[in-house]
Amino acid sequence: MLNNITLKNLKIGAKFNLLLILIFIVSILGSGVALSSVLQRRAQNEVASQAQILIQMVNAVRNYTQNRIVPLLEPSLDTNPTFMPEIVPSFSSKEVFDNFRKKPEYRNFFHKDATLNPTNLADKADSFETKLVERFRNEPNTLEITGFRNLAEGEVFYIARPLKITQQQCLQCHTTPDQAPKSQLLTYGSENGFGWQLNQIVSAQIVSVPSEDIFANAKRTWILIMGLLIAIFALIVFLINFLIKKYVIQRIRRIEKIAQKVSIGDMSADFEESSNDEIGGLAEAFNRMKASLKIAMEMLNNQS
Repeated sequence: MLNNITLKNLKIGAKFNLLLILIFIVSILGSGVALSSVLQRRAQNEVASQAQILIQMVNAVRNYTQNRIVPLLEPSLDTNPTFMPEIVPSFSSKEVFDNFRKKPEYRNFFHKDATLNPTNLADKADSFETKLVERFRNEPNTLEITGFRNLAEGEVFYIARPLKITQQQCLQCHTTPDQAPKSQLLTYGSENGFGWQLNQIVSAQIVSVPSEDIFANAKRTWILIMGLLIAIFALIVFLINFLIKKYVIQRIRRIEKIAQKVSIGDMSADFEESSNDEIGGLAEAFNRMKASLKIAMEMLNNQS
């Protein structure tokens, strides 16, 4: 009730300004939420697109190694005293990616074939990566896992895919130490990377791309656009307020002042309005009413 009384006591200009401010606030809040959601989705799609491109590049290197390099080097695997890691697809993809990361702008991009029981301990899965491998094993229909992860270098967006032993020749180096090439045992030892089985998921292929800069750019874009929207809305409110005040409120105030004079008997005052709009029509109606009132008062005076 108090609010209703307060609103009734407000002048038209104040009521109109209050309405404009409410519309302004609701519009800005709604625009801000919608814009933030769009920019966040766009930023996430951007980092996901980068990760997808990189994982396709890594797989292209793996396939090239498997189909072109392995057939060339495999015959000399047992006779060569030095183990040739180039025969391992994971090694090739890792080397290519490490060269890619040498450029400063790509130093926070990461790739790893995180393996539970690797031949090369550099591929050993950490606790987070171990959970991914175990999830792939427990959920055979899950072919990809994506998400965000915090590293020492900052937050990254990752894509993980299962790596399964699908070819018998891949087990040549990973069944038992006595079946492995001697050069491999001399290089990596006989403690790790054995006991693998056909069709077993042994690792998770993980590609991570930095996301902080992309989301920071999205935030800066949001701030810039919101600043422009606020400025535009404020300008529109100012212009509407100016036009309403000039073409409506000031004209009504003039009519009000003249009506006050007429109400106390000043019949010389005239409702001067040249416009043909609603306010002009109101002024004309007041002029007719004043004329009628003047005639009625003159008639009363003559009768007395």
